[in-house]
Amino acid sequence: MLPQSENSSTFASPVVGTRALHSVKHILSIDLEDYYQVEAFAASVSREDWDRFPSRVESNCRRLLDTFDWHGVKATFFVLGWIAQRFPALVREVHERGHELACHSYWHRKVSSLTPTEFREDTRAAREAIQQAASVRVTGYRAPTWSITSESLWALDVLAEEGFTYDSSIFPIQHDLYGIPGASRYPYFHTAPQGARLLEFPPATVRMAGRNVPAAGGGWFRIFPLFYTKWAFSRFEKENRPAVFYLHPWEIDPQQPRISASLKSQLRHYTNLQRTQSRLDNLLRSFQFQTFKEYLQENQHPGSAVASPAPSGLQTATR
Repeated sequence: MLPQSENSSTFASPVVGTRALHSVKHILSIDLEDYYQVEAFAASVSREDWDRFPSRVESNCRRLLDTFDWHGVKATFFVLGWIAQRFPALVREVHERGHELACHSYWHRKVSSLTPTEFREDTRAAREAIQQAASVRVTGYRAPTWSITSESLWALDVLAEEGFTYDSSIFPIQHDLYGIPGASRYPYFHTAPQGARLLEFPPATVRMAGRNVPAAGGGWFRIFPLFYTKWAFSRFEKENRPAVFYLHPWEIDPQQPRISASLKSQLRHYTNLQRTQSRLDNLLRSFQFQTFKEYLQENQHPGSAVASPAPSGLQTATR
């Protein structure tokens, strides 16, 4: 099924509209996981029971792939290792259709709940499962629930030591589950004790009333009006910077089975699922997008302004 405009029942061509007017290519990313694996339901669904739930990740992921084909865009898919091991053909298909594969942990456990040894083992298992599925080298990482926080910054050292070249895990906002409010809003380098460097890509935020406000996708994309996301993207373009946008396959699936959980968790997970596909279609028509890999390939020359050094303690850079 081809995507439709949020404001029209007719198909809209992806080659016309406002997208041609935008010179900045934003970064499009997908966290490839199923609806029952999210942090909102961690207290309701044990990992031992994951196999008992009807999976919808294949059909939802292919809907996204078809949407991206229709608009002629590529995305970075941060793949859960558990998904890669059970659905290797899906992971191969994502790669064969021209998208980048990256790592989203194996068990979707918050990094802040793990020891460095447990984190290293989980990351190795996930990357191995993804690489075995698609025969491709994985160099990017995103933590479940943005869970590299001020208490778990050691994870960046582990990622650098394990040969990852970039990470997109630190959300520079105040939130009850994650975030480092004082972290940089723009890409910066983290240097591990052994000298390896890791490029950190924060998800998009805007400065309002002296604080960082999310504008990156996911629940914020579903809950906030679409014009807010577009306004935020335009703010990034005025600074000639790309915004990092993310989404989950289950967010385009309003028919997914309902899981009993707290009211807050249900609101975060189920709000406006029926609108996500049309909003995504609208966004892809309006702006240009690329993968993390494509962005790095275009900005890796010496002296590039792709990133600045990491702010001291990640507490002061709120540019």
